[in-house]
Amino acid sequence: MSPMRSGACLRILTALRGALSAALVAAALLPAHGQTQTASDEEAARREALLQMREAFQKGDTARLAGLRPRLNGHLTEPLADYWLLRARLDRAGTEEVRAVLSRWAGSYWEDRLRNDWLLLLGARGDWATLLEEAPRFRMNDDPEVRCWVALAQVETGAASPASVAETVRAAWLGQRSAAPGCARAAGRLIAAGALPAEVAWQRARLGMEAGRLAVAAQAVALLDADAAPLVERVFNAPQRYLDDKLTAVRPRTKEIVTLALIRLAAQDPQAAAAEAQQPRWRTQLTAEERAWVWGAIGRRAALRQQPEAADHFARTWEATLPDEWRAWHVRAALRASDWAAVRRAIGLLSPQAQQDPAWVYWQARALQAAGQPEPARALLQRIAGPEGFYEQLAAEALGQPVTLPPAPPPPTAAERAAVRALPGLQRALLLIEWGLRTEGVREWHYEVALHDPGGLPERELLAAAAWACERAVWDRCINTSSRTRQQVDIAQRYPTPLREQVTTRARAIGLDPAFVYGLIRQESRFVTDARSHAGASGLMQLMPATARWTARKIGLRDFQPHHIDDPDVNLMLGTAYLKLVLDDFEGSLALAAAAYNAGPGRPRQWRQGPMLEAAAWIETIPFDETRDYVKRVLANTHVYAALLSGQPQRPSARLGGPIGPRLATARAADADLP
Repeated sequence: MSPMRSGACLRILTALRGALSAALVAAALLPAHGQTQTASDEEAARREALLQMREAFQKGDTARLAGLRPRLNGHLTEPLADYWLLRARLDRAGTEEVRAVLSRWAGSYWEDRLRNDWLLLLGARGDWATLLEEAPRFRMNDDPEVRCWVALAQVETGAASPASVAETVRAAWLGQRSAAPGCARAAGRLIAAGALPAEVAWQRARLGMEAGRLAVAAQAVALLDADAAPLVERVFNAPQRYLDDKLTAVRPRTKEIVTLALIRLAAQDPQAAAAEAQQPRWRTQLTAEERAWVWGAIGRRAALRQQPEAADHFARTWEATLPDEWRAWHVRAALRASDWAAVRRAIGLLSPQAQQDPAWVYWQARALQAAGQPEPARALLQRIAGPEGFYEQLAAEALGQPVTLPPAPPPPTAAERAAVRALPGLQRALLLIEWGLRTEGVREWHYEVALHDPGGLPERELLAAAAWACERAVWDRCINTSSRTRQQVDIAQRYPTPLREQVTTRARAIGLDPAFVYGLIRQESRFVTDARSHAGASGLMQLMPATARWTARKIGLRDFQPHHIDDPDVNLMLGTAYLKLVLDDFEGSLALAAAAYNAGPGRPRQWRQGPMLEAAAWIETIPFDETRDYVKRVLANTHVYAALLSGQPQRPSARLGGPIGPRLATARAADADLP
């Protein structure tokens, strides 16, 4: 058993003692055969009570919550029940009452979840003393809004100087997508104190304008001018009209509003924004920094629309510091233009942290190769090469190392298995998932394996926890937990093959690669047969109801009803049939087929128009973040599954195929009926 951090070791030993005591009690009270049904009925009643509590919590029905709570006394799910009960009226609870619940469930996810919510409330109230006392006990420490409230509390109480917390607040605020109050108040306080420059507020407003978030932009500008909100809204709703009415931008505040208008116009119509940005009055009256942000916004939007002018727009921004998200599109525009010098230079403008992303390491290496510098390129490829991950696999192949799976580590010992199974949080998580409270169970499981102790559970315990989840067929927890290990990699855990006979038989019967099917299912549902997406997709292969009906008719499946989609066998039949139709429609390209499966066939048909690109470059320039990530993950999964199922090393380039571009004139017409 590997050495464990002292905190994790103590927690597991405590849990083991508790588990032993509970086991002795359970053995002493083991019911006779006639009592088994009574115990089962009692558990069913508690499950029903918990489900009713969730419903009451969602409705804010505090009276109903209080009435149901006694039914869960002494049960494993008590911490969640108490969380719901107190959270529903947290704004009315006293400090001692909150601390009593926190103390009662100390060490659990629900204690830390409640503390997170309470810290936000304390910040909004300005209760700095209690906030600073409780914040160090917040183990997850993953909420930027809490970090901002703590920074503000430290400044207001004199515990820290404004300058010492400025970078924390700046990073948290600029990274927020919503107009939350904590970071805005902290930023406003630091701007007033001179610890943050006013330019940070304008940068925040620019990001809000470009992303279409009026509340974010208006909140940021209001920190500098409380009466400017109506003007920001006017610019947001009609940027071109504002620019047409504005002849000059001499004053600093006006220059910034004009910059916001140009950025907003870029989000709506990058070509119109480019024409406007070249007007003499804006070229001469805006600062170089303001013009660079405008052209960065134009370039990003043009790149998202795959317009060839995108690279030229970004060429006007070389000397500016722009958000990494924008610079990433600068790299993609250069890739689409096959301009290797621009690729290399644009990657160099990313933040040092962003440059470590395997995507940019790989493309930087490719740019160096194109520049005739093979040795530096090889050094970069060696940094990321590995059997998992899209670019990691491509880097390994470029080094002459096909995808070869590492040997499995020793299986968890009995002691390692007992240690993780004694943790109440993991026990509760599995029970919640079994009872249909998947969201709550998944959060608690993740907290136990990743957040309770700094760095998470040690690797041997991670493998034991993953094995437990696999045994319970909770495949998503098995995969995600096993994937946290870095040294002891169990590929069979990370890439399980449930329903192996059904998947392989069905795939081969219709001419699909079983590895591709497994790679797609792993990304779509993590093998959760009752998975539901926000969009309404269901089951193993996450089929939309309309797509399922269309496919059922296409393959002659009679008497199909919408609820049949929840049957794993039916879902697999329809999903593979649809995937095969998509693959055939895109001439056997796995990359195009995966993109079509995720985003619908119409979009990849549009995205393939333009220059012929190698498959990896085409994938990287997919405009939808979700689809781009999806395609890379499905293909990386496929290469691993192919190695698992065949026992042979794999060459990723063989499945990527040739260049991707417009459909050849000699190819068959696209299937216009394909949904």
